[in-house]
Amino acid sequence: MTTMSEQRSRLDRLTTCDLSDAMERMGVVSSSIRPQWKGAAFHGTALTVWTRAGDNLFVHKALDLLKPGDVLVVNGQGDETRALFGERMATKARNNGALGVVIDGAVRDRDALERLGLPVFARAVTAAGPYKHGPGQLNVPIALGGVVVRPGDLVFGDGDGVVIVPPERLEEIIVLAEAAADMEPLI
Repeated sequence: MTTMSEQRSRLDRLTTCDLSDAMERMGVVSSSIRPQWKGAAFHGTALTVWTRAGDNLFVHKALDLLKPGDVLVVNGQGDETRALFGERMATKARNNGALGVVIDGAVRDRDALERLGLPVFARAVTAAGPYKHGPGQLNVPIALGGVVVRPGDLVFGDGDGVVIVPPERLEEIIVLAEAAADMEPLI
């Protein structure tokens, strides 16, 4: 059994394509959820939020729960009309140790998000701000672009998209992904 530090080092060398191949194309989030700036990439542990379309009250609440190594993962019901996340929230998320943010919905302040260096993946960008009434739930299983994400699942994002890996399969998936990556030049 490898240590978490060794696993992280090995994961740093893998791509979402490697992981997708290792998982037989399962766990791949819809391609409509994509990085909001070139070069955005991360891997970390899911802190989940389920919120009503266009409302970010529970996204704000989740920011206070973030720990170093977390990825904020939000089911915003795919709504593209109201941004659920922007510059001020990104600053707080980064300061609390978040490694990335994935939102099945819209964000705003794209240029500022890139300047901050926090990898943010979303379905859309809009200047329209959100409502703050709720309801919502924190740290429950959610849907994200056609994939179930449980609190504590591993979330990977890069220029090719987002992949979710159950933690109980991580070592197995790393081994398979490394083998796929090693064979890539031969294919």
